[in-house]
Amino acid sequence: VQLQASGGGLVQAGGSLRLSCAASVRGFRTYSLAWFRQAPGKEREFVAAAAGGDPSTAYADSVKGRFTISRDNVKKTVYLQMNSLKPEDTAAYYCAGRTGGIVDYGPLYVLWGEGTQVTVSS
Repeated sequence: VQLQASGGGLVQAGGSLRLSCAASVRGFRTYSLAWFRQAPGKEREFVAAAAGGDPSTAYADSVKGRFTISRDNVKKTVYLQMNSLKPEDTAAYYCAGRTGGIVDYGPLYVLWGEGTQVTVSS
């Protein structure tokens, strides 16, 4: 397993969760890492990404100001801090990695972890 996501759970609206994704790849620092999510009956969508090699980040408009992506290159882990959660954030969240720059297009990511479920109750 090269990417392992964890940290999902059930939370009330307005609450917070922090997702983690631990990587077991060589050259972790060179990987751009992203979070995507998929709700039942909906297509997978980009959430956030952090570049490898520089501090650049990117966010979907729907999560800007509420979610923060960060990475620890020593621990080979990427995090997604999710605050002010809304019921519409309910989805399975997936981490993904690629050796290029940040993109919001899932098929360009070559590494994928199994999803971790986030459920936000109203």
